[in-house]
Amino acid sequence: MKIGIIGTGVMGAFHAQLLHKQVSGATVVAVADPDAERAGAVVAAIPGAVAHADPLELINAPDVEAVLIASPDTLHAAQTLACIAAGKPTLCEKPLSYSVEEADRVIAAHRTAVGAGVPLVHQGFMRRFDPGYVAQKREVDSGAHGRPVMVHSVGRGVTTGPGATDETVIFNSAIHDIDVVPWLLGSEVTEVSWHAPAVPSAMSDGLSEPFLLLLRTADGALSTVENSLNARYGYDMRCEVLCETGAVSIAEPYPVQTHAELASRNGLAADFRPRFAEAYRLELQEWVSALNDGRAPTLATVEDGARATRVAAAAVASMRSGGVFVSVGAGA
Repeated sequence: MKIGIIGTGVMGAFHAQLLHKQVSGATVVAVADPDAERAGAVVAAIPGAVAHADPLELINAPDVEAVLIASPDTLHAAQTLACIAAGKPTLCEKPLSYSVEEADRVIAAHRTAVGAGVPLVHQGFMRRFDPGYVAQKREVDSGAHGRPVMVHSVGRGVTTGPGATDETVIFNSAIHDIDVVPWLLGSEVTEVSWHAPAVPSAMSDGLSEPFLLLLRTADGALSTVENSLNARYGYDMRCEVLCETGAVSIAEPYPVQTHAELASRNGLAADFRPRFAEAYRLELQEWVSALNDGRAPTLATVEDGARATRVAAAAVASMRSGGVFVSVGAGA
């Protein structure tokens, strides 16, 4: 499968190397980025790949059979629509859009293009492939601990990137938790509210953090999402599902533990790459294998992406309204 990648920042470059070195059945033939130096650095490490300045050139290139979108968030929906128009299978990194209306336009175009056939577009929610989250969901779904009644999902990063706002943190970071909570429970989010300390952390870089989302799902469960991108101490993801007769938590994969000076210490990652590299590899391998086999990949769907956008938009509305519960509207 000949793949073109839009965006060669941290995420796009990471995907390019995974596809080139660790995913079978795929060849990266092109990248697109207006930053010629950054795009050139990526293709220099992939023999035969070419760089485009214009993403539309890549999407419409005859030798590009499938497209991975890793561009800035606000470009995802328009580029996905262009891929649908070109008939190219697409894996779009989260989020699908910051706009519910725009996400619904993508859904409508996708339905028109494929009908009941094999979907063209899938959404990059890689936690669904992380071995820890997969094992957690399997244990919860077994029913051995009774009905799940609550999820506690925590996401903490070291520092934010440039230009982050309270709104973009919800759409770009908390969107993972917004997807994983209903995935674990098997029930859609119906209401959401946003809350933060009256005095933000001194390390918050001007953001209202840490913040907390309360998610009500259709099954009656009430779950929490804690998010802080400026926790400083390390990249730290946690998730616990509380059931009626037990709790199922992910044990974080700390590969090295040091014992010295009367203390024990576990190392923490500096960003997402060490923690979720295997999840991304497995997600990409499933996408590529399915495309080569002519079947539908078992990835998050574009409808999942649109649902996450609707929940994130409701969370932003709650934030702007003082933390009231906001209903999540139905989509197209």
